[in-house]
Amino acid sequence: MTLIDVPLKNNRFGRTTRRDNWWLTPLAVFLGLSTFIVYSTWAAFQGEHYRFGPYLSPFYSPELLGSEHALFGPKPAWWPGWMPFSASLLILWAPGGFRFTCYYYRGAYYKAFWADPPACAVGEPRNSYCGEHAFPLIFQNIHRYFLYLALLFILLLAHDVWLAMWFPDGFGIGIGTLVLAANTVLLGSYTLGCHSLRHLVGGRLDVISKSPLRKTAYEGSSCLNRRHMRFAWLSLFSVGFSDLYIRLCAMGIWNDWRIL
Repeated sequence: MTLIDVPLKNNRFGRTTRRDNWWLTPLAVFLGLSTFIVYSTWAAFQGEHYRFGPYLSPFYSPELLGSEHALFGPKPAWWPGWMPFSASLLILWAPGGFRFTCYYYRGAYYKAFWADPPACAVGEPRNSYCGEHAFPLIFQNIHRYFLYLALLFILLLAHDVWLAMWFPDGFGIGIGTLVLAANTVLLGSYTLGCHSLRHLVGGRLDVISKSPLRKTAYEGSSCLNRRHMRFAWLSLFSVGFSDLYIRLCAMGIWNDWRIL
């Protein structure tokens, strides 16, 4: 494909004839995403307080290494002493990559962080546009592959909800169980409404009605996709709150109430 460098004439940063408070949305996105990035990075490097009873923080699931509960045992002796270790750093790149390359989030953080443009019909601080055809933005094209990993993580988190119902004294449901269950539902709604998934289940068909199963899957994904932005933000909040809830319970700051 031939690349065309499109000049943006008379483009001065912030120049616009709009009279509404157009800057409120990019500002809110900037603050919201910045808060999550700072907290999740801090939580990922902590490497502790991510388990409480049967609860496991979604930032650390699946726990590959780091404790007696991990799939492959505690931190290995061969791990370099100069290299930071956290079970979260081993897996968080996968769901993080899925969000970072998400079609909705691209439009959101391009405006909020790069002012590309800051809002519709508002001048941006650059003189040309060449799309996502060069480093580093060309990596956005691997979103569909992160989708496969994200679907696997939904299954793993659903299994964590099942484990969160088994306490040392038997079956039970605590507030933490409900928190993890709500997080899994919201993450599932966000993931299953992904644009790439809609294409995967319903694309490349001239007459989708001739394939009833794919038509049903496409309609279900489309229903979630219409609320993709809402689920993107709700799931972002829920995954952060899930980690915070378990962390504060593990530190003895919050008490986990048992419902059953």
